[in-house]
Amino acid sequence: MIALSLAEIAEVVGGQTHDIPDPSVQVTGPVVRDSREVEPGTLFAAFVGERVDGHDFAEKVVEAGAVAVLASRPVGVPAIVVADVQTALGALARHVVRRLGATLVALTGSAGKTSTKDLIAQVLRRKAPTVFTPGSLNNEIGLPLTALSATEETRFLVLEMGARGIGHIRYLADLTPPRIGLVLNVGTAHIGEFGGREQIAQAKGELVESLPQDGAAILNADDPLVRAMASRTKAKVILFGESGEADVRAENVRLTDSGQPSFRLHTPSGCSDVTMRLYGEHHVSNALAAAAVAHELGMSAEEIATALSEAGSLSRWRMEVTERPDGVTVVNDAYNANPESMRAALRALAAMGEASRAKGGRTWAVLGKMAELGDEALAEHDAVGRLAVRLNVSKLVAVGGREASWLQLGAYNEGSWGEESVHVSDAQAAVDLLRSELRPGDVVLVKASRSVGLESVAEALLAGGTEGEVAAR
Repeated sequence: MIALSLAEIAEVVGGQTHDIPDPSVQVTGPVVRDSREVEPGTLFAAFVGERVDGHDFAEKVVEAGAVAVLASRPVGVPAIVVADVQTALGALARHVVRRLGATLVALTGSAGKTSTKDLIAQVLRRKAPTVFTPGSLNNEIGLPLTALSATEETRFLVLEMGARGIGHIRYLADLTPPRIGLVLNVGTAHIGEFGGREQIAQAKGELVESLPQDGAAILNADDPLVRAMASRTKAKVILFGESGEADVRAENVRLTDSGQPSFRLHTPSGCSDVTMRLYGEHHVSNALAAAAVAHELGMSAEEIATALSEAGSLSRWRMEVTERPDGVTVVNDAYNANPESMRAALRALAAMGEASRAKGGRTWAVLGKMAELGDEALAEHDAVGRLAVRLNVSKLVAVGGREASWLQLGAYNEGSWGEESVHVSDAQAAVDLLRSELRPGDVVLVKASRSVGLESVAEALLAGGTEGEVAAR
């Protein structure tokens, strides 16, 4: 964070200082909420959770080097006491962002946010110091914490914004006002909470409504609901996609034998070829979105293409591809799942399987439920099961309860009569099945919503051997 005295912070957040001998002492390190992340110069934000109360760690964090605690009650060590820690954190982030002078890039969408954010960060940091959202910390707590990790040297601040209802993105954009706003897509993630895709579009479009007149709205030309958001902003509009009308577009898209996308990148400033290290054709759209941001910020087509070709995955459990010593490839995409990302992952698996199939290898889709789909849950799980069969996935392993049974039923009704699909009760049962049947050359995709915890299956398969159990969750 930029250096601020405790007196300044108290004024910004409307708090009272307690047990602070010298209010001129400065916070020079990051603001954190996890006591394990404390370092000298830190400000520790004490949140009260369902199981843990951050106030209980006050003495420990000060001993570890924290300058003070941002708290909702006195804690016997230097503290700034406020009525609500979350509100105060947001106010502090708003103040710091206004003082930074960095260009703020915000992005949202139903699928691909984290992968695209990681791509944008890897491209922009070739140009200037860049701070970006770690993982998927894209809510009302994670976003200000990311903003507060920026320093005087930061020139680009890339923030992922999530939403679970109308008004959420408006709130986040007010905390950290962006100059560039990117909307990737409008899908069915969280449709059970929103009520429909139109409501999702209404929520995502709050980002472009927040942009200043001298800003830029970067919109997906291939998604009609996103493209229509052009009418909701006073900022310049830049379109990306495979459409011929897109300002930043891809041509000659193909997949390598290993399933990595390659294409010709077209921007208003020139063209260049891209071959990505990531897996799956869905990353083409993510790459174009990142390219559009970089173009707006003055990078050439050649610079962008080079950066995209060298970029990797920065966040865990998102198409992490690992080949075991015995030749089995495990694709850990278990961080989260919705219908759009599930379909993209299955297509990537099918592409990766082409090379392995020639050597006698098979493709395995180990899938669990997609959460928060509401009334669409049955139809969407059924559709994913059917798609696995249409893509000629060798075997679908549906893991878990009711939703998993719908996946298997969809595969069965599409033409998989028992041999190509199976329903197992839990992660351990999936691991037991796979360990008994996998052979060299096989490719295994593992994917489900975060709550299912299927990353344990991938981790068990990569642990090696035939012994051991899935860690208890």
